[in-house]
Amino acid sequence: MKKWIGTIGMLTMIFILASFTSKTTKKVSVPSSLKVNEPTMVLFPKNKTTLRTTSIFPPFIGSSYVGFKEALGFKESSGNYFITNTYGYLGKYQFGIATLNLMGVYNASQFLLDPELQERAFYTNMARNKWILRKDIGRFKGKRIKGVQITESGILAAAHLAGAGNVKRFLRSYGNHDKCDAYGTSISAYLQKFGGYDLSGVSPKRNPKV
Repeated sequence: MKKWIGTIGMLTMIFILASFTSKTTKKVSVPSSLKVNEPTMVLFPKNKTTLRTTSIFPPFIGSSYVGFKEALGFKESSGNYFITNTYGYLGKYQFGIATLNLMGVYNASQFLLDPELQERAFYTNMARNKWILRKDIGRFKGKRIKGVQITESGILAAAHLAGAGNVKRFLRSYGNHDKCDAYGTSISAYLQKFGGYDLSGVSPKRNPKV
C-alpha cells in the first residue's frame, strides 16, 4: 500500500510541475528584420576592415642562421620559393643562373620548383662565400666603414647581393666601391641590415657543390 501511495505522489508532483511550466513559458517571436531567410555574402577579404597597418613584416626567428636566412629570403622575395624577378633571378633567395652553375645546379626549372634544393643551395653559397672572404672577415670584422659596423653576417649577406669580389673591393677601399644591384640596393645597405647574426655554424668550404 505504501508503495502505491509513493508512486501516486511522484506522478502528482510531475503533473503539477508540467502544468506550471506550460503556463509560465511564453513563446518569444523573432522580429522579421532579424530573421535570416537566405544565405548572406561574406565580405572578407574584398571589403575587409583592418585595425592596423597592412604592411607585411618578416618572421622573427632570432639571430641564428635560421633567423638570418629567413630575414634575407624575405628581403629578396618575401619568402616566395616560386618567383622569378624581372632580371631572371630565381626563387626565395633570388639566385642567378651563373651562381647556381658554380654549385652544380643546371636545371633552372627544377630548382624553382624545389624548395629543399633552394635551401641547400643557399647554405652551400654561404659556405662558398665564407671561404672566399675568410681573410677579409678576420681583418674587417668589428670595424666601421661608412658608419656601418662590419660583421660576418653582414659581409656574407652583401656577398649574396653583389658577389664576394665586390664585397672585397668595398672593404679594401673602405667603402669607396659601394656597388648596387639592378634595383639600387647597395653593399653598405646589406652590411647594415643583416649585421649581427650568428653564422658560426656555417663552415667555410672551397668550391662546394649542392
